[in-house]
Amino acid sequence: QLFRQEGTCYQQAKQVLHAAVPDRLQGRERETGILRQFLQEHVLGRRPGSLYVSGAPGTGKTACLSRVLLDCKDELARSRTVVLNCMALGSPQSVFPALAQHLGLPVATGRERIRSLEKHLTAQGPMVLLVLDELDQLESKGQDVLYTIFEWPQLPSSRLVLVGLANALDLTDRSLARLGAHPAGSPQLLHFPPYTKEQLTRILQERLGQVAGDPVLDPAALQFCARKVSAVSGDARKALDVCRRAVEVVELEVRGQTLLKPLPGGES
Repeated sequence: QLFRQEGTCYQQAKQVLHAAVPDRLQGRERETGILRQFLQEHVLGRRPGSLYVSGAPGTGKTACLSRVLLDCKDELARSRTVVLNCMALGSPQSVFPALAQHLGLPVATGRERIRSLEKHLTAQGPMVLLVLDELDQLESKGQDVLYTIFEWPQLPSSRLVLVGLANALDLTDRSLARLGAHPAGSPQLLHFPPYTKEQLTRILQERLGQVAGDPVLDPAALQFCARKVSAVSGDARKALDVCRRAVEVVELEVRGQTLLKPLPGGES
């Protein structure tokens, strides 16, 4: 019985340390505000445009955008939202049929495919919010895929709002330099810096604070984990992982001790 009670606190701790999208993102208030404002100005304000979000893995890009999309779900209900993870595409060119399918367009090939998408995105209708995660996967020879997509919001009477997320900070300088030639061509940029030691500590404390009873991990251990991870990468997923493993180790130790403890009443 003792272990059953103790055991649930470890199960809970492991659950809260999973890299799910929390209700509030610690240390990302500025970025969340910028994302929300961008969607309000462009999707709700019916102004086509593009936003390029950069930052190393585990800095909260996807989590932040997912949170904002969840929070603004009712406001965005009248527009069309398409989220594609470019990692899942076979090749950069595959983004076109994938998007056509999401928008319910008939299957076309080659130039016709891009033409039908452009026709659809400049026709009358609700705004289309296209989110491309892992955008770096669309880099191709001559960058024609990225150029084509980032030029869509510039088309006359376009109704496309584009948000691209990538690890590379310089993808736009490197791959989309030509876009800068358009007066309104360059996408708005938003960079997610690595998490600091303090931010990582707060993230871990907030997650573990959801578990009832005594703290499962010592505050000094959380500080140590945050310090190490912030020095290497500032990757929140890494910090959550390290703590989850630590909880597993503690759980195994406790399980071992509980099994070896003599039962009350002197029974063997």
